[in-house]
Amino acid sequence: MRIPVPGPRSLAGQLFAMQAVLIAVLVAGYALFTYVSDRAQAEEAAGRQATAVARSVADSPSVREAIGTPDPTALLQPYALRVMRDTEVDFVTIMNPSGIRWTHPDENEIGRHFRGNTARALKGQTFTETYTGTLGPSVRAVTPVEDDDRRIIGLVSAGIKVEAISKRVSDQVTALFGVAAGALALGAVGTYVINARLRRHTHGMNAAELSRMHDYHQAALHAVREGLLMLDGQYRVALVNDGGRDLLGVSEEVVGRSVAELGLPAPLTGALLSSEPRVDEVHLTADRVLVVNTSPVSGGERRGTVVTLRDVTELQSLMGELDSERGFTQALRSQAHEAANRLHTVVSLIELGRAEEAVDFATAELELAQALTDQVVAAVSEPVLAALLLGKTAQANERGVELVVSQDSNLDDGVLPESLPARDLVTILGNLIDNAVDAAQGSVRARVTVTAATEDSGLVLRVTDTGSGVDPAHASQVFERGFSTKPAGPGGRGLGLALVRQAVHRHEGTLAVAQAEGGGAEFVVRLPLRATTAAVAPVPGGER
Repeated sequence: MRIPVPGPRSLAGQLFAMQAVLIAVLVAGYALFTYVSDRAQAEEAAGRQATAVARSVADSPSVREAIGTPDPTALLQPYALRVMRDTEVDFVTIMNPSGIRWTHPDENEIGRHFRGNTARALKGQTFTETYTGTLGPSVRAVTPVEDDDRRIIGLVSAGIKVEAISKRVSDQVTALFGVAAGALALGAVGTYVINARLRRHTHGMNAAELSRMHDYHQAALHAVREGLLMLDGQYRVALVNDGGRDLLGVSEEVVGRSVAELGLPAPLTGALLSSEPRVDEVHLTADRVLVVNTSPVSGGERRGTVVTLRDVTELQSLMGELDSERGFTQALRSQAHEAANRLHTVVSLIELGRAEEAVDFATAELELAQALTDQVVAAVSEPVLAALLLGKTAQANERGVELVVSQDSNLDDGVLPESLPARDLVTILGNLIDNAVDAAQGSVRARVTVTAATEDSGLVLRVTDTGSGVDPAHASQVFERGFSTKPAGPGGRGLGLALVRQAVHRHEGTLAVAQAEGGGAEFVVRLPLRATTAAVAPVPGGER
């Protein structure tokens, strides 16, 4: 049979054992120290008591008188026994200068020589010592008895047996050990309670397991490409991984700082400070589109928030391009349907023998389509923008809106630098046109005018619509993510203009919205065509 080998104790168990041993050692050490100290103090107190009794007896006039009688023992023995009883000493021995006893608790010892040192007393000194006499080890004091002429006529020794001193100390030590045992029990209970809580917090893991988990934790944080942000109960940054610092554009020194101090956009800061969970919310930073999820950490009380961040900047851009391609496809499908209708008309005219009318009809349609293409290409020869404008023109026509490229447009091919990619121009101009078509649709004269020109070494994009215009009360909010005056669709609204502002800010441009001359709204974007480090100009009613 295989005997199971016990695993290492949990961290809480190890701490409990260490603390229990430490408390036991401290209490035992204190008890031993107190015992030794009390014993020394007891012996010192016994010496003082014996000295006081011996001096009192030596200074007694009756003792000096009794010493001068023919039989000192007859008078001194009863006196010594009475003093022993009253002062609680174990013996009082009165003797002549030669050390022959006149008194003793054991009458058989009277007349015998005193067991102890008397030399210092014969010199007129009072001293104490621990000596083993007829009654056993004792703490005794010896003092001289002097007559009126200062001659030594006798000696007095009073003492307390060491056994009695030990009994006194043992009573104190018993009480001390009782208190020590209570302190040990109380300390053990307190330690157990604290370590039980620690065991719950550490889930019963030992130090090696905690260390290994920490190593895995650190490796996982650095390996995960998504951003991870952990906030404590006061919304301070407790932890942020490499992906989180990159996506939020913050440094490593943010740990311990409040979210409100990180300089993030207000909507994103509000989402991070919210006590409610957020699921797949889209937020914009200076140059990224982020999907944010927050989940409060609770265990009976609010302990913090875990935040995950996903970068969908490229995905959002591709989705915009996909939407444009889908719109182009729908427009081509509609144009193909219209072309089929026109082709049927031409064929029918030929079948009816009206060939000249068929030729005139077909020529007119071709001239109209070519005129539109020539107009757009003549004004904007940059291929990407020209294709965008042609596609948006077809889309607008499908929705009953006339899209016109103004005669002020003069954007030649090759003007745009490499620092201004076509994708960002599609994002800016495409979203502005979509917003303008939404605003103009349903108006009396549904029309959108687009201007793309270069002015003062910069690119100017101007989109004007014939809609209801921008409410001055909303002028400072139209570029915020999530703002829209129209009902939300399946994919949500309010992201297009926010993406425009982000792209413009990324290229150090300016974005403004104002009331158009003929009514409606006019959006103006100015982008530098040379690499500069100029500060971004404020956007009236937009950038804050």
